[in-house]
Amino acid sequence: MNGLQLLTAKVEFPNLFSGSLAIDRVAFSIFGIDIYWYGIIIALGVILAFIYAMKRTKQFGLIADHVFDVVFVAIIFGFIGARAYFCIFIDTDINFFDLRHGGLAIYGGVIFAAIAAAIMCVIRKVKLPAMFDLGGLGLLIGQCIGRWGNFVNQEAYGAPTAGKLPWGMTGTTIIEDPIVIQEQIRLDEIGEGVYALVHPCFLYESLWCLVGFLALHFYSKKLRSFDGEIFLLYVMWYGLGRFWIEGLRTDSLMIGDFRVSQIVAAVSFALALGIFIYCKTAKTKKAGYVMYCNTPESKERIEKYEKHQKVLEEKAKARKTMRQSSDEAPSILYVEENTEEETEDNTDKNESEE
Repeated sequence: MNGLQLLTAKVEFPNLFSGSLAIDRVAFSIFGIDIYWYGIIIALGVILAFIYAMKRTKQFGLIADHVFDVVFVAIIFGFIGARAYFCIFIDTDINFFDLRHGGLAIYGGVIFAAIAAAIMCVIRKVKLPAMFDLGGLGLLIGQCIGRWGNFVNQEAYGAPTAGKLPWGMTGTTIIEDPIVIQEQIRLDEIGEGVYALVHPCFLYESLWCLVGFLALHFYSKKLRSFDGEIFLLYVMWYGLGRFWIEGLRTDSLMIGDFRVSQIVAAVSFALALGIFIYCKTAKTKKAGYVMYCNTPESKERIEKYEKHQKVLEEKAKARKTMRQSSDEAPSILYVEENTEEETEDNTDKNESEE
């Protein structure tokens, strides 16, 4: 996810509609500091994923407060990991702390977030496989939305399309790509008279993650049979899609003739598939196996947590009622002032009678 120097750029989809879309990378400014759409979109994805996870904690046998702690730490380290991966393997010349020029890598984010989440699960005594199931669903939401930050930055696009795809795109930055320039020269030489359009890989991955989220959302409600199953399916689904989409991109990190992200995607898919098959056959056939959300331990912890939350709510209501009562009660000063005035009035009255 490379950052761009241009703040305003144009994007075109000539086969869909005429004209161009003018996109300003800066959403607004606060006290002279520019706030970029890229950061806003990433933040929106994280927030929506977080809200979704918090609403489904009980279905996975987890306690909301504990999930909050795990997710909060995972988000911080996920961001650090995504930045570190980008600076180490993709753009070694960029300053780690120079966030204004962007630069995040999803694999680094997922790896660091997973490690941080695992450590926090141990500290907070959270069932790790169940937590990872919930996290996999949240990651799909975040990735689905976050990829639109690449659209705003006009990055993470693919090679020139093999034909006149309706969704082929071009833009201010894209036309400067050496591969696109070479393709444009070829088209001009054969008299095509059209743009050298590229694959909108950001869109492919966004839609891939959206389909994966919807499928796993419903799968998790009816078909989940062991803890950790949803996370393994997430790794397989994302790995499969990333292997295909990465093959279309022109900005891949290479080791010889191989794309690093494709290697990681293939290995991730294979490992997740192997573990999935083993767990599906071993755990589900194991006599007496029960998912964590259905265990007495989980139900007891959730029940205890809900009782505690109810007590806190009742105390909060009681305090609120007391404050309202004190606000409605007459002031002591007001009573004292009235008493003094009544005394003076009575004195004047007595004097006049005398």
